[in-house]
Amino acid sequence: MDSSLVFLVCLFMVGFVYASVGHGGASGYLATMALFGVAPALLKPSALLLNLFVSTVSFIQFYRAGHFRWRTFWPFAVASVPLAFIGAKIPLSDTLYRQLLAACLLLVVVRLLWSVRGDEAEPRPIPLGAGLLTGGLIGLLSGMIGIGGGILLSPLMLLFRWARLKEVAATSALFIFVNSLSGFFGLLSKGYSPDPAVYSWIGAAFAGGVLGGYLGSHRFNVPTLRYLLALSVGVACIKLIFT
Repeated sequence: MDSSLVFLVCLFMVGFVYASVGHGGASGYLATMALFGVAPALLKPSALLLNLFVSTVSFIQFYRAGHFRWRTFWPFAVASVPLAFIGAKIPLSDTLYRQLLAACLLLVVVRLLWSVRGDEAEPRPIPLGAGLLTGGLIGLLSGMIGIGGGILLSPLMLLFRWARLKEVAATSALFIFVNSLSGFFGLLSKGYSPDPAVYSWIGAAFAGGVLGGYLGSHRFNVPTLRYLLALSVGVACIKLIFT
């Protein structure tokens, strides 16, 4: 099979799996692009663009299913949006970028392998200070690396029981969208223009996101695919560290 077709299929699968749990998939796209040897200069902007489309469709599906709560979202978003814009404008050397990305991908592997059960206990209120600090730090890191931050926010929300499982997914999806949009504007302000190749990548990821968002919000979490994705992300992480 042609490698470019395999690449698009991989993007479809990443969009499908991530959207099913309320994520945009930037960490998965970054891992996939690293495996297929995409130029480092294209990694961050391409991941943010794919994130925008997939997180949008994922959020719409979870919102329509009634899982979004504004009070759960805004404490994280207030600080994250401006800091994601700033983070996207911070120049990083290729070595530092790869190290930060590899560290985040390791967290992604842990998150994907951590099978969270649906605990429907009454969620705790989100302390304003904790929400602002958490959102701000994740937003800054998201802008620097080119992710939306949902893969970091979700486990924290579940750990502190700040929301139910499906509410976490809905919150993460919108959190990813606003951070990705802010980070992308930060890149545009530096003169970035999209590479034409990215449009076919968007189509593949978006198609996967539509299907994954629907099934995740209404039916299932595709655990087997999450394990396969964890394996591929782990391989990409090793490649980033040793090449």
